[in-house]
Amino acid sequence: MNSEKKFKSRVISISAGHFLHDVYSSFLAPMLPLLIEKLGISLSLAGLLDVIRRIPSLANPLIGIIADRADVRYMVIVTPAITGIAMSFIGLSPNYPTLAILLFVAGLSAAFFHVPSPVLIKKFSKGETAQGMGYYMFGGEIARTLGPLLITAAISWWGLEGSYRVLPISLVASVILYVNLRKVKHVKTEKPKRSSPDAATKRLKRKKYIPLFTGISGYLFFNAGMKAFLTLYLVVYLTGKGNSLWVSSISLSVLQLAGAAGSFFSGHISNRLRYRGTLMLSSIVSPILVLGLYFFSNLTIPFLVLFGLSFFIAPPVMMAIVQEQSTSRPAFLNSIYMTISFVVNSIMVLLVGALSDRIGLSTTLLITAIMAFGSIGFVFLFPEKKKVY
Repeated sequence: MNSEKKFKSRVISISAGHFLHDVYSSFLAPMLPLLIEKLGISLSLAGLLDVIRRIPSLANPLIGIIADRADVRYMVIVTPAITGIAMSFIGLSPNYPTLAILLFVAGLSAAFFHVPSPVLIKKFSKGETAQGMGYYMFGGEIARTLGPLLITAAISWWGLEGSYRVLPISLVASVILYVNLRKVKHVKTEKPKRSSPDAATKRLKRKKYIPLFTGISGYLFFNAGMKAFLTLYLVVYLTGKGNSLWVSSISLSVLQLAGAAGSFFSGHISNRLRYRGTLMLSSIVSPILVLGLYFFSNLTIPFLVLFGLSFFIAPPVMMAIVQEQSTSRPAFLNSIYMTISFVVNSIMVLLVGALSDRIGLSTTLLITAIMAFGSIGFVFLFPEKKKVY
């Protein structure tokens, strides 16, 4: 029992670290209207900032290889502080290049946190991977709920250039992780077997992942436009409709809070509906709710709540599926998933920004909702999971 409690406490501590880390990663979206005004940039250039922040994700496979060989504890411990320092100073950026550099550093630090941390969650979840990922994703979504409120409050009190005053919280995150993980023995992921399979066997092992990553790529691609709009451009969209920065930031936080609830309960839902059923539910319901948001703009909050609940049940399921694959290099496999996610989401962030500049944010929102229905066909490429009663 004590061992079980110890493992669960580690899952919770890493999830808490995920929360405090991602509080800072969520600063960009609510600050975007003010940064656009300060630097005089277009929506396309604003979207490029998010891509720059994600560019280090291209190094995820390399980070995964490092994580499979190194003690991953220290990657997870130090990165919240680094991300916090970079994101706290973006309000002080005097020009676009400086802002881009700070976001790149924050993205690099985030990559070194997010590649190994799910591997630790799997190790400490004791066979309940989906539930462990639910806790982990819940921490991230709660961060994206409170992060916009924290930075909006900071800006209201100290102005855009006073955002650096929230820095100390990130240092607390690293301290918490150090205290909870320092006594854990040198943590490496599973060592590969020493046997040397022939070339045909290696090709066969690689081919078995093709349907899975094809499913992930297609599923993410058709949903990415909708996600990019509602997580990056929502504040810009709502302020453009005459709402205050506070009301727009609160709307984003409501969406993320609902997403946190969806992430938290995704493990329980997948135990009942299984993996495919959960992904299918999300694929059908989420775009319908975005269409509702488009046609009934006076009901923004209810639709954002329901969207968050339905859309964010999918990411923990996909992460659980990746982590449950039979492999001796789980961090590397997770890095492949994250690289696909980066490429797909970056393309869509830029596309949504370009479309918004040309045809307006409202029409772009409608297009992303219709496009999202295309993810339904890719659900059948994911492996199934037995029901748990």
